[in-house]
Amino acid sequence: MKLTKELGLIHVFAIASGTMISSGLFILPGLAHARAGPAVVLSYFMAGLLAMGGLLSIAELTTAMPKAGADYFSVSRSMGPAMGTVAGLLSWFSLSLKSAFALVGLAVLVGPLLGVNHYLIGLALAFVFVGVNILGAREAARFQVILVLGLLVLMLWFVIAGLPRIRISYFEPFAPLGLQAVFSTTGFVFVSYGGLLNVASVAGEVKDPGRLVPLAMTLALAVIVVLYTLMILVTSGVLGAEELDHSLTPISDAASVFLGSTGQMAVRIAAALAFLTTANAGIMTASRYLFALSHDQLLPRRLGRVGRRFKTPGAAIVVTGLVILIALFIKVDILVEAASTVFVLGYLLASLSVIVLRESGLQNYRPSFRAPLYPWVQMATILGLAFVVLEMGEHAFAITGLLIVAGFCVYWFYGRRVAQRTSALVHLVRRVLAKELIDGTLDRELKDIVRERDQIELDRFDRLVENAVVLDVDRSLDVGAFFTAAAAELAPRVGQDARRLHDLLLERERDTGTVLSPVLAVPHVVINGTGRFDLLIARSRPGVRFSDQAPRLHTVFVIAGSRDQRNFHLRVLSAIVQIVQDPDFERHWMAARSEQALRDVILLGRRRRDWM
Repeated sequence: MKLTKELGLIHVFAIASGTMISSGLFILPGLAHARAGPAVVLSYFMAGLLAMGGLLSIAELTTAMPKAGADYFSVSRSMGPAMGTVAGLLSWFSLSLKSAFALVGLAVLVGPLLGVNHYLIGLALAFVFVGVNILGAREAARFQVILVLGLLVLMLWFVIAGLPRIRISYFEPFAPLGLQAVFSTTGFVFVSYGGLLNVASVAGEVKDPGRLVPLAMTLALAVIVVLYTLMILVTSGVLGAEELDHSLTPISDAASVFLGSTGQMAVRIAAALAFLTTANAGIMTASRYLFALSHDQLLPRRLGRVGRRFKTPGAAIVVTGLVILIALFIKVDILVEAASTVFVLGYLLASLSVIVLRESGLQNYRPSFRAPLYPWVQMATILGLAFVVLEMGEHAFAITGLLIVAGFCVYWFYGRRVAQRTSALVHLVRRVLAKELIDGTLDRELKDIVRERDQIELDRFDRLVENAVVLDVDRSLDVGAFFTAAAAELAPRVGQDARRLHDLLLERERDTGTVLSPVLAVPHVVINGTGRFDLLIARSRPGVRFSDQAPRLHTVFVIAGSRDQRNFHLRVLSAIVQIVQDPDFERHWMAARSEQALRDVILLGRRRRDWM
């Protein structure tokens, strides 16, 4: 059973922004300030810029492959199931840790007020959110929207009230521990922007992912980077280093300076909302990675089952909840470093995947959104993120190595037995590989994904193209020789004599030319009988010579149909004209590497479908 598409723009925005506004803002600034001083403002801003580079790649991959666990899905299709398993488990683990971090933050915030052990609070809330997510993605997302809207209002109030109270003296010296500390802190706080991966993981449940996902991600990151920078600026400017460096409630402490007890309570409410949104969205999105890995048979099938009643992956949600429960007892610094490191790797792999997919030449890789300034944005992001990991130190290396080894072990001892999918990386190096290694499975899968993404219902024209004869001519031909070859293939399929069909095609060409452009012709004739209709698709890279005015036609569609099929005949002509008018048609057509690839260019072409 498939996941249902129920999420709109406001839901996607709330999922992305809600998981970026949490412990990374309400707990982390104090810890980060102790590492970088007032220059922590730059660390947050630079982390946001690096996240923006990763966002462009994640948005492209998500619109090309809007599936559950989308960044895992794209990495596995671009670099193979082994890397995909590693990427999927890393993303699942990082989102789970981020949710645990949020629950820890909430427990630290409200534990003293309620007089209850903060571990018990975290455990109780984990159970609540597991239950909410089992009930359904839309219910969880609606809850997310309410929480995020209230949160944004309170954050804006904090910024407006706090900016006039900033003391410049608190920014001197600006970077007391040097630039290296600023860069290493950039990696430390990168967890704050991990919410973008949450959007990728629920792309399979978004109504119009090609349009809504890039828009929601861009809006969310833009809003959050601005609010983060301003709120950290205010906090650093109203609290001295002595107080800020040791605070686990820095935003709340800053609010007490210029908003009094009422404002401090409001910020505590905002922090509680933030922790709730992160925990809720984190469980919802992390579980989709287990679902996707299971769907590809890289994890047990049980994790990929969707409940009949609530249509959610219940087993995956429960397992994710158990990991979050265990993570509640991990030391906060280690929790943050682990989550940040894995998020950095996720963004890095996303940027690398875009390069591999684009350079592979896969014709059915058709993202609705293409990252601008390719490949410079991807290269800069990869280098920047690699530099950040290097600056984070030995703990980051140890965590990274451990998680990567664990991911490869899962693949080697479980997924390797069933994984037989060809990746884009194989296509990229096809010139040095045996041709038979390229089996076309990835192109077929990408075609199915595009159909699902664009909600394309197969009609009679699609079935006609799927079964059509395809001629891929590797030499120059005149029109007579071409019609001889076409008639020999098409005549038996429509119950006609090959010579008679050849003469009909030539006669039609002499009476009324069928050349529609310098590279396209659509010869079409009426044949005897009833209920007969067929199509022949031809490509000639050297070109077919139809006349002196059309000496090199690369694309020819030959249509033969009986008189009773006249209406469908006209509709097929109209569909072909619409498809070939796409500016990218000729590029895809000439680059296609097989007969099925030529069919796919037509099948994925843009045309009206409501009258077929």
